[in-house]
Amino acid sequence: CGFSAQTVAALRECGADFNTVNILEDPELREALKVHAKWPTYPQLYVNGELVGGSDITLEMFRSGELKKLLAEVGAVAA
Repeated sequence: CGFSAQTVAALRECGADFNTVNILEDPELREALKVHAKWPTYPQLYVNGELVGGSDITLEMFRSGELKKLLAEVGAVAA
């Protein structure tokens, strides 16, 4: 998915240490995650178990520098 690729690219550009889950392989997981997050679209970025948002929010945070700052605060990237 192009949105997922853009989100991953932003995380890589920040130098983040992150994991991905391919929800397309598991339809039950995909639907359960929508309910759990109360967020209807993918990708969904979680930091320390908390939903940050989808691609639009992640990319906006990346452009403003907020994403790298957040990732540095939780130790997912060098400051």
